[in-house]
Amino acid sequence: MGHGLKQRHLSMIALGGVIGAGLFVGSGAGIAAAGPSIVVAYASSGLLVMLVMRMLGEMSAAYPSSGSFSAHAERAIGPWAGFTAGWAYWVLLCTAVGLEAIGAASIVTGWLPGTPQWAWVALFMAVFCLSNLAAVRNFGEFEFWFAALKVGAIALFLILGALAIAGLLPGTDAPGTSHLTGDGGFLPNGTEGLVIGLLASVFAYGGLETVTIAAAESEDPVRGVATAVRTAMWRIALFYIGSMAVIVTLVPWDDKNIVDKGPYVATLDTLGISGAGQIMNVVVLVALLSAMNANIYGASRIAYSLVARGQGPKVLGRVTGQVPRVAVLASSVFGFLCVLLSYWRPDDIFSWLLNMIGAVILVVWIFIAVSQLMLRRRIEREEPERLTVRMWAYPGLTWVSLAAMAGIFVLMARQPGTRVQLYSTGAMVLALALGGYLWQRLRSRAGREE
Repeated sequence: MGHGLKQRHLSMIALGGVIGAGLFVGSGAGIAAAGPSIVVAYASSGLLVMLVMRMLGEMSAAYPSSGSFSAHAERAIGPWAGFTAGWAYWVLLCTAVGLEAIGAASIVTGWLPGTPQWAWVALFMAVFCLSNLAAVRNFGEFEFWFAALKVGAIALFLILGALAIAGLLPGTDAPGTSHLTGDGGFLPNGTEGLVIGLLASVFAYGGLETVTIAAAESEDPVRGVATAVRTAMWRIALFYIGSMAVIVTLVPWDDKNIVDKGPYVATLDTLGISGAGQIMNVVVLVALLSAMNANIYGASRIAYSLVARGQGPKVLGRVTGQVPRVAVLASSVFGFLCVLLSYWRPDDIFSWLLNMIGAVILVVWIFIAVSQLMLRRRIEREEPERLTVRMWAYPGLTWVSLAAMAGIFVLMARQPGTRVQLYSTGAMVLALALGGYLWQRLRSRAGREE
């Protein structure tokens, strides 16, 4: 594998990987449920994500690997854990590629009515499959400019919002706290609404893990992942929490446009920005295409790492031109298969697949926390010089993170809308864990017989 990614690529991958359509559009449902308290929800989940990324950054700086958390889980817990975390994440990323292709195609067909949606899906899939089949630098450049556009859009939105809140934007009056304390108050739907908003915000942060996968192919993996993790965490918190604060301050939380048009469009409309809907459609399209690009990359590298560790079909580990091209093709094909299922079997197989990946990111975070607990002691005892990034207040904050994740699982089990996702993900993870354990036993037995 090559080392074609530069530090600027890693920094933007870290920022761009988590800024997707879930923030620009999906956050509307969270605001509708939680009201102004969505700021608390995003701040709470953002804090948890910061802790998880710090743990992952510690391990990835010590042991850079394209397998990231999967390789760390194998090193800390055992091969079955690496197998489970890696293949669950691969299914999540490949399914997400399909969903993002469908979303991007629906935006373009809105601009060009009469053109077939499947043709745009096929075009997007082909473009990003080809970009990932080429040198890794191509992926880095695509993602750098995609992420730069998304970051620029959010930064401009925050500046406009801050000016409007201060009453300095021409044609607007300072809203004060009327939308924060009126319209039912800060907690209009009580703690139940806050819980729904919290669950929505947790899953919106998924995607940060890609930077630790990409770091293994950077010019200086140790310094690269350390810098990217440190700088990304506070910037992402600013973008997410700052955006939510601007939106609920300027727009009534129960405004139907927040869900119908998306919270960013609703806010820009309130500020009288002409063409706000089309501007945000372009940004959302870029966010979706960026996520497709990053997810094909991440899925192919996770698959390659699993195979390199003897946990998958050997053909997926074939590298040509310093790129695991078979893994790229397999990940793209799986994503396209998900698209076809959305057309052919939307009500059973496709919905089952969506439920199955619903809580995978939380499972991955739990593997990260448990792995960090176990590896930190080993590194301190055997190779303390590897600890260039350290988890804060170890082991206390790691245990706090695990308790918070367990609490989120409990909240998911209590909510009808997320209960099915929790159980479906649990069934997939148990099946993978059993498969990984049996594979581990078979390999161990074969090794003894040799």
